[in-house]
Amino acid sequence: MREAIRINAIGKGLRRRGRLMAQALRPPLRAAAGGTSGGRIPAPRGSGEGPASPRYVAPRAPRLVESPVFVLSSVRSGSTLLRVILNSHSRIRAPHEMHLRTLHVRLDREFTADAMRELRLDRQELEHLLWDRVLDLELRRSGKDIIVDKTPPNTLVWPRLERCWPNARHLFLLRHPGAVVTSLVNRRRDPDPAQIHAEVLEYAERLEEARQHLDGYTLTYERLTAEPERVTREVCDYLGVTWEPGMLDYGQHDHGGFRPFIGDWSSTIKSGRIQAARTDGSCTGLPSRLTEIARMWGYDAG
Repeated sequence: MREAIRINAIGKGLRRRGRLMAQALRPPLRAAAGGTSGGRIPAPRGSGEGPASPRYVAPRAPRLVESPVFVLSSVRSGSTLLRVILNSHSRIRAPHEMHLRTLHVRLDREFTADAMRELRLDRQELEHLLWDRVLDLELRRSGKDIIVDKTPPNTLVWPRLERCWPNARHLFLLRHPGAVVTSLVNRRRDPDPAQIHAEVLEYAERLEEARQHLDGYTLTYERLTAEPERVTREVCDYLGVTWEPGMLDYGQHDHGGFRPFIGDWSSTIKSGRIQAARTDGSCTGLPSRLTEIARMWGYDAG
């Protein structure tokens, strides 16, 4: 008799556990408009913030990498060349494009944001901690002490990077807007001139904003390829490292693969040699604002 009672209790316990597991795995149901959830599991909330809740802004947490270096530039402006030159230095790690801005954190439950708030964190600061950890991990693996991120779309989100790393250093890499347009037209299979002009203008506008608001060192792709030793010496002075002649012979160092979406993969960069910039920079046919920015950057508007 006792054995039967024990087996029955075990069976009830297993059935109850099964129901609880099914409830936990079932997709959460949202409450009806104007109603309540009736005790059901809260629905996911990607932002972690309810419409009636005041927006909480977390304080900045300590960083593992306090002063990373960001190359801010347009696409097709020589940032991969600058990357491999810097990566050839014994103290500088400049990996492929890391696209940190595309790494996100989700707060999936109604209570998740409250739990993080008790830790003085919000979704944005959690993302900042993730980005910082990625940089720190890469830096530790390299055995170097300065890390550089050259992802061109960082230029479009420079205020976010500044919030994450207020002590970051910046290299503003310019190239004649007309040459950038020409490079994009030549690279794409079915180029749309109007779309390309709009894309280059957006990069140019954000890059100029960054130059006006952030401290940093400005260099041009044209001068980098024409006077590589002089320019790289100036960059090293800005970064506080001793210039090394091996930087100019970047083909003798390992920089990882050259592949689409994480940097340039052309035969030019794969040659391992610094080659002179093409003289295809012209403002002819550019929108007036792009021509104006070209003049601001010291380029001939002809």
